[in-house]
Amino acid sequence: MAWIDRISETAGKLAAWLFFVIAVMITWEVVSRYLFLAPTIWAEEMSQFFQIWATYLAAAYVLKHRQLITIDAVVLLMPWRVRWCMNLIALLVIAIFCTVAIYYGIEILLESIRVGRATSTMLSVPKWMTESAIPVGFSILLLQAFAEILRLFKSPGKPLEEEQEPGV
Repeated sequence: MAWIDRISETAGKLAAWLFFVIAVMITWEVVSRYLFLAPTIWAEEMSQFFQIWATYLAAAYVLKHRQLITIDAVVLLMPWRVRWCMNLIALLVIAIFCTVAIYYGIEILLESIRVGRATSTMLSVPKWMTESAIPVGFSILLLQAFAEILRLFKSPGKPLEEEQEPGV
């Protein structure tokens, strides 16, 4: 489980750096377009490319830190055993969704490689470079979901709010 947590942490930190680089690229694009009147041909497409990767890489990190968006007004009123079961069901749904996304993501990725799909911009970036973020990101998320399920079974008598890190 610790190795899965390390992968998720590393992916989350990489995602944070990618978001920082996106901000720098967009800032540069604005400066070059409006100050120097010389827009770039790469900033918009590369920032979209990095955003796709950052989003999928961050998913497992967010799950590990229990920072997914939840609506828990009713759930918190339930006994801890019901909350535990609901948490298990949610993690299983995440795992099933990840499995489906990985399967279809790999199919789309392989087709893009086979036919040589590329973006319709001046850079003509191969589509597989962005499409590979889906199976990679969802694989890491699937591993983290399994780690969280194991954690649930490791301490089934412990109320969930004691396991979670406080929100920032």
